[in-house]
Amino acid sequence: MQDGAIPAAGAAEQSPEARQAATRGFLYALSAYLMWGVLPLYMKAVAHIPPVEVVAHRVLWSVPIAGVVLVALGRTADVAAALRSPRMLGMAAMTAAIISVNWGIYIWAIAVDRTVESALGYYINPLVTVLLGAALLGERLDRIQLVAVGLAAAAVAVLTVEAGGLPWVSLGLALTFAAYGYLRKTLPIGPSQGFFLEVLLLAPPCLAYILWLETTGQGHFAAAGGHDAGLLMLAGPVTAVPLILFGFGARMLRISTIGLMQYIAPTMMALLAVFAFGEPFGPVRFLAFGLIWVALALYTWSALLRRTA
Repeated sequence: MQDGAIPAAGAAEQSPEARQAATRGFLYALSAYLMWGVLPLYMKAVAHIPPVEVVAHRVLWSVPIAGVVLVALGRTADVAAALRSPRMLGMAAMTAAIISVNWGIYIWAIAVDRTVESALGYYINPLVTVLLGAALLGERLDRIQLVAVGLAAAAVAVLTVEAGGLPWVSLGLALTFAAYGYLRKTLPIGPSQGFFLEVLLLAPPCLAYILWLETTGQGHFAAAGGHDAGLLMLAGPVTAVPLILFGFGARMLRISTIGLMQYIAPTMMALLAVFAFGEPFGPVRFLAFGLIWVALALYTWSALLRRTA
């Protein structure tokens, strides 16, 4: 990882304030990953609704939640300043677009029983983050990290041969979330402000799309019975709460720590896929996941060695 992100002294020499911030960041991030780990259960409940419509409602119902958090923190002035900054708006529009693509792929994958592939994507994500650090931040990869990346590439190759094509669900999720995490960490605004800005920018087109669906009779929100309306409104909290927590955690923790914690959600997703959703997990997938698990073990070992150096 980036040399500047690793302290020269041991953790014991950190100030009490720094240790407290790291602890808070860890708890924020842990909560986010646990929520993401059980998110497939919600996505199965809305699997009968088109993914684009679900994404639109995720955005729309996230706006009031993010707004309440912003008011509670007294950070509305930051958003007002960001709205006057073309650079800030451009960066927020980019992160908003990336996370929207990530949501769309994820929702579709769960609906069509490809949760195992989704889990693999989030397993690959930490290694993609390492590659992003090397490519964009000039971070040097040691030999252990290079082996880990090579094993991940081998896992992708195994799945490509089995399926006759690239595992685009896994790669798409890994690339989009790694890019989102990187850009969000460099966004010069607080996590709650940044998320509110993202959903605020996405809200007008999403609202227009939802209104079009409802007026043409294709929408699910106003359908008889109201069951779908409740599910779609729930899309706000299940989206906003973990993302806001992740935003706080990402800013308080090293990017390497965030990378290590990203194992939690895909492990929970894979267990749900196999034991709750009944998705197949044959020998080829077991081989691919085995390569990824070895790669992540090596990556973790490398990160721990760097911390103690």
